[in-house]
Amino acid sequence: MIKVEWFYWLCGIFFVLIALQVLNDRSNPKRIGSAVFWGILGISFGYGTFVVNKQAPAWLLGIAVIGLAVLAGSGFPGKGQERTTTPAQRIQFADRFGNKLFLPALVIPVVAALFGAWLAKVKLGDGKPLLQTGSATIIGLGVASLLALAVGMALLRPRSPAVPLHEGRRLLEHIGWAAILPQMLATLGLLFNASGVGKAVGRVTDHLVPKGSLIAAVALYCIGMAVFTIIMGNAFAAFPVMTAAVGWPLLVEQFNGTPAIVFAIGMLAGFCGTLCTPMAANFNLVPAALLEMKDQYGPIKAQIPTAIPLLGCNIALMYVFAF
Repeated sequence: MIKVEWFYWLCGIFFVLIALQVLNDRSNPKRIGSAVFWGILGISFGYGTFVVNKQAPAWLLGIAVIGLAVLAGSGFPGKGQERTTTPAQRIQFADRFGNKLFLPALVIPVVAALFGAWLAKVKLGDGKPLLQTGSATIIGLGVASLLALAVGMALLRPRSPAVPLHEGRRLLEHIGWAAILPQMLATLGLLFNASGVGKAVGRVTDHLVPKGSLIAAVALYCIGMAVFTIIMGNAFAAFPVMTAAVGWPLLVEQFNGTPAIVFAIGMLAGFCGTLCTPMAANFNLVPAALLEMKDQYGPIKAQIPTAIPLLGCNIALMYVFAF
């Protein structure tokens, strides 16, 4: 059986290697604090396995999260000046390979979809599933990333096998602390749900939705997912709150909706909110920084005309196909 933990460990090893690289980068004025930041993150991936297996206390991870927040608030991680290629060399690569440069990126969704739709159903000789139950998509994403790396190496033939690691560090240094924002916001959503926010929102929605109105319940769930995503910056953070308030009690239990369709389209509705909020820094502010755009809110302004009609389409799709 292929376990999802293996890919978490691989992520941890990657971040630890990044920390070692940063520590040796004399061009980074914040190299020590930056190395500590990435090192804590990398070690947390491996340590989490022992927490899940009840072999280690979880409070140490809590201290690690607080440490990451303190470092981020103190201006870490910083940027170094080391680069694997010059701007002129990158232009030369673009002219030479053209659209072939997109091949590694296209490998990821194709392979991940194959794992989620097909390999998730494959059984081994002893009847056990090939992939860890409930983690087929994440495992597929991990395998797809490794295959995309192999395709990129075969296509570009870098002078050193360490070039992908150096380029990964370059991108992480551009993104900074926002790289861990999705995990933090997803955890925030779980905390909101555990503290009863979802139930409180559910009591409010009881007064907003006309009794027996399916279209009103669907619209409220989808719009609520988008609004909460705008507030919290991540659809994964909004999902447990709105699902506990509207998705499960109204759409699934009361109107007998198909859970897979309801929740999948609900996440897509949340992503419409992602397109509209600066809180989703890793999606909207980071690209502006990487592209050195004059208007840091340029991506949001360009995405809003798409996000609003797309939200309407998600409402229609859920109403037609989920019930």
